[in-house]
Amino acid sequence: MAKDPVRVLVTGAAGQIGYALVPMIARGVMLGADQPVILHMLDIPPAAEALNGVKMELVDAAFPLLKGVVATTDAVEACTGVNIAVMVGGFPRKEGMERKDVMSKNVSIYKSQASALEKHAAPNCKVLVVANPANTNALILKEFAPSIPEKNITCLTRLDHNRALGQVSERLSVQVSDVKNVIIWGNHSSTQYPDVNHATVKTPAGDKPVRELVADDAWLNGEFIATVQQRGAAIIKARKLSSALSAASSACDHIRDWVLGTPEGTFVSMGVYSDGSYNIPAGLIYSFPVTCKNGEWSIVQGLPIDEFSRKKLDLTAEELSEEKALAYSCLN
Repeated sequence: MAKDPVRVLVTGAAGQIGYALVPMIARGVMLGADQPVILHMLDIPPAAEALNGVKMELVDAAFPLLKGVVATTDAVEACTGVNIAVMVGGFPRKEGMERKDVMSKNVSIYKSQASALEKHAAPNCKVLVVANPANTNALILKEFAPSIPEKNITCLTRLDHNRALGQVSERLSVQVSDVKNVIIWGNHSSTQYPDVNHATVKTPAGDKPVRELVADDAWLNGEFIATVQQRGAAIIKARKLSSALSAASSACDHIRDWVLGTPEGTFVSMGVYSDGSYNIPAGLIYSFPVTCKNGEWSIVQGLPIDEFSRKKLDLTAEELSEEKALAYSCLN
């Protein structure tokens, strides 16, 4: 029996990340090689022509799984009936802009998109926020789409998670697929904490702890953390554009694991609504280690947290609390 198509919304679809993401979705990278999709693409009116160009290319690529394309500048049309929403559109920080300016622009964008999703998306729609400040944009969306369950609103820290896996794999000269259970704690910002204390590498003699194999705590507690935290800036410096390919790929990873489940014994990082686990204030969207099953994520419980880590977890939580206060001040 052929499956019914899943409707996937991508906002900011004519932008760099959108352009990298939509062919991945159409090819089955996000939902699997047997899952037909209908793509809903939303962008702002000045990008309407570019958006139509992307639609033409999707038609020209003749993707067997792609059963339809909606390309629009109307949020209601874009959100109608969608099962999965990937929120890539946002207002980027420009040179000389204060954080508050960026925040107030994004608050108004996410407020209006939240109400369109609230009224028009399919029941149980899953939402992934990619646009920065991702954690706080997700929180605003949650605030203005109260009927969407809080467990269905997440933000992307899988890019940072994958960056951490990549750094470990390069350092140890092992396949990245043999490294698992790194964790990104906190905010998708330079305060995030990439943690390898629970990570392992598959070796011929079984799984071995990353810390033991690297055998260089100074590197793991210093340069490794800084490299993952600053990787986005390093890519902008090198490419003169932000990381679009890796962001799109990790958005697919995030949704695929959420919908289809994480492999047994493996956890991934997702920005999710805090319930107070690990003494993180409830009500923040914070990146935790999670496992997924039957379309639901659960925070991995009971991991020992050392003193070095505790400070890092609290520092990024503080930044998120400040961002939340700033966002709410923009609402009033």
